[in-house]
Amino acid sequence: MTRRRQKRGVMQETIKQKTYIIGHKNPDTDSICSAIAYADIKNRTEEGEFVPRRAGQISQETQYVLDRFHIDPPDYLPNVGTRVKDMEIRHIPGVSSHISLKKAWNLMRTQNVNTLPIVKDGNILEGLITIGDIAQSYMDVYDNAILSTARTQYKNILETLDGKMVVGNEHAYFVKGKVVIAAANPDLMESYIEENDLVILGNRYESQLCAIEMNASCIIVCEGAPVSRTIQRLAEERVCVVISTPHDTYTVARLINQSMPVKHFMKKEHLQTFNLDDYTESIRDIMAKKRYRDFPVLDKHGAYAGMISRRNLLGTKRRRVILVDHNETSQAVDNIQEAEILEIIDHHRIGSLETVSPVVFRNQPVGCTGTIMYQIYREKGLDIPENIAGLLCAAIISDTLMFRSPTCTAIDRNAAESLARIAGIDCEEFAAEMFAAGSNLKGKSAEEIFYQDFKKFELNKTSFGVGQINSMNPAELQEIKSRLIPYMEKNLGSHGETMLFFMLTDIIHESTELLCHGGNSQSLAAEAFHLDKAGSSVILPGIVSRKKQLIPAFMNALQQ
Repeated sequence: MTRRRQKRGVMQETIKQKTYIIGHKNPDTDSICSAIAYADIKNRTEEGEFVPRRAGQISQETQYVLDRFHIDPPDYLPNVGTRVKDMEIRHIPGVSSHISLKKAWNLMRTQNVNTLPIVKDGNILEGLITIGDIAQSYMDVYDNAILSTARTQYKNILETLDGKMVVGNEHAYFVKGKVVIAAANPDLMESYIEENDLVILGNRYESQLCAIEMNASCIIVCEGAPVSRTIQRLAEERVCVVISTPHDTYTVARLINQSMPVKHFMKKEHLQTFNLDDYTESIRDIMAKKRYRDFPVLDKHGAYAGMISRRNLLGTKRRRVILVDHNETSQAVDNIQEAEILEIIDHHRIGSLETVSPVVFRNQPVGCTGTIMYQIYREKGLDIPENIAGLLCAAIISDTLMFRSPTCTAIDRNAAESLARIAGIDCEEFAAEMFAAGSNLKGKSAEEIFYQDFKKFELNKTSFGVGQINSMNPAELQEIKSRLIPYMEKNLGSHGETMLFFMLTDIIHESTELLCHGGNSQSLAAEAFHLDKAGSSVILPGIVSRKKQLIPAFMNALQQ
């Protein structure tokens, strides 16, 4: 009884639904830490498996925070589209290329399939045989030497004809000669039987003797007729195989081609295969254009894993995701439209993301998603682990620039102070260490710096991207500026944007130098911040928040 319960428990464990909790591309500290915290909440309160993931590279600031509280970074998930492994793969066993057409046909009928995979050692795909291939072999073959051309094993002939080996080795092969039926008397047989032929005959002693003396490779005695000891001895001397079958001559003649190995008829070149990790989006068009009904799937080692067909696409299980710290398609992980979105937890403006069905959408006007996570812990009566408290406190400090950002609310400050007490840290000291780690950009390329905290926005067919770096060192910001300007000039439009902006934010002096490049970027900056004119860079005193200050100003200007 105990074993049954254990087995049932293992089965339930294996069918747990996995849900990925993931932030935006180019994730910041809030995006990563909130995903980790919400996975902890979900795993403690709901059935299923909730796993934090990241959609981009982790910044130095975030890495410092994770190391500080001894938490591994979430695994990288660049695409949430459904993959072949998410489809209903039919695990049709592979067969040897030596099996007979008849056995292949019977396997297809038993398993109710139209295609059989042919595999060799290591389950490596060698070819495919279809019902159409078998029908063609039966209907279109007029060559009476096809049995030897296909190198048919006597074992297959015995199996196909329900025969018994009287003389010979069933593992040997019929490799030379044609198939003939000895319906005439022995005198006439000598005119058409040649050396190495396979002869189908009855119970006439004279015919059996004649065939052996003509050096036939094999004689098949029909209707279960006895084979005399004299014939057996002579066959052994002449190395002639003797097979006895209960079927009549007509039935044997009709069935014998079905003993040929599938290897001779299988398709083995230009096979269309898919891998378990292929995205369904990329295979859909291929499947539509090919006339095949079934397609083999290979695992990461190249071994055969199963079969899929076009109809399997319809029942594909979409990946289940919960989005944190964003709600815009342009900021979401690739192929988000292919996933099943269950929840969105965010603190930004409501953007362009659409869902197929209603979802839980929690959006609050606070400075950080980590603040919302703190509230959820309290609402559910959960104790916050010290390391998670440290992560959420770091997220709030980062997003609010240590409470200096206009996005910061009293709720954020109170949450951060409470979390700091749980984590055993001092907000001021920890903030200084964290920002110092985050602004240490030595060794990073211009591209890495530019996309460290980058978001793309769209309005009225206008697409623009905004990156941001926060630093407590003004000299460092100037060094970064000298590297970013040529990068922006060279890479405008690489992600479909018509304008690029970059915020060099000085935390100490609470100001931003805004770099502008492409399209109407300078006139947009001037209009958004009521300036007479703007050049390739603009000093914006008091502007430190992309979310609450820069983007709303841009959106208002674009709408007008």
